[in-house]
Amino acid sequence: MKLTVVGCAGSYAGPESAASCYLVQASDESGRVWNLILDLGSGSFGSLQRHIEPSELDAVAISHMHADHIADITGLEVYRKYHPERAERIGAGPADRAEALTVLGPSGIARRVARLSASEDESSATPAGALTGEPCTFRFVEWETATTYRIGPFTIEAFDAHHPIEAYSIRISGPSDSGAAEPVVLAFSGDTDDCAGVRAAASGADLFLCEAAFVSGRDDAIDGVHLTGQRAGRIATDAGVRQLALTHIPAWNAPGIARDEARVEYAGPLSVVRPGDTFVL
Repeated sequence: MKLTVVGCAGSYAGPESAASCYLVQASDESGRVWNLILDLGSGSFGSLQRHIEPSELDAVAISHMHADHIADITGLEVYRKYHPERAERIGAGPADRAEALTVLGPSGIARRVARLSASEDESSATPAGALTGEPCTFRFVEWETATTYRIGPFTIEAFDAHHPIEAYSIRISGPSDSGAAEPVVLAFSGDTDDCAGVRAAASGADLFLCEAAFVSGRDDAIDGVHLTGQRAGRIATDAGVRQLALTHIPAWNAPGIARDEARVEYAGPLSVVRPGDTFVL
């Protein structure tokens, strides 16, 4: 399983990075490569095209509905509807595609995407879930905790996160690049403060991709929004993760603070991600 950092800026697209977006890839037993993206935040669809042809995506997993994690789904929607060679429009010629793209996300995601794209107003938006009727760009599936989702070689689970809106930490199991029999695990915190959900998602993970948007001492009075580097490191240690990668750091934070804070609590392999970084599990 391979992770590529497409965008990692926290809270908004920064001068050096798009907002949250991560490409996860793995091959199945036949050798077919499956492509999953975690989040599609502001500015990320342009960056995504440096790494993959968007029509090759197999699924999108959205951690929560803040713009820095979902806004650029509108670009993907336009691409899939109107690209002259790769659109999935039924009856539009040789590029026809019979299946909508699976989008996993919080409750109400279908309505939210419809409003973002201005394709429907709130009163007429199609409810989330498997969509029926006319061919559509996306097939929306709402997260349910304690439920396992299968996308090709990936097994995906969602855990309740601690954030001002409905949000999830995501755990993905998939085949090891080394050919080991046991699957490897990527845990993604999403946006969250310390809670049971993010700890369960991270438990024993081979790679813990964890947000560290807040700074100890500066943001201590704000509860239930983000982690500091120190809290991220503490979770990683308690959860027994093999590698910690910090992300979602706003451009207003001084470089190195999140890493230095995390190192106080976590002794294992540690990095602060940048666009284009890859991790092979």
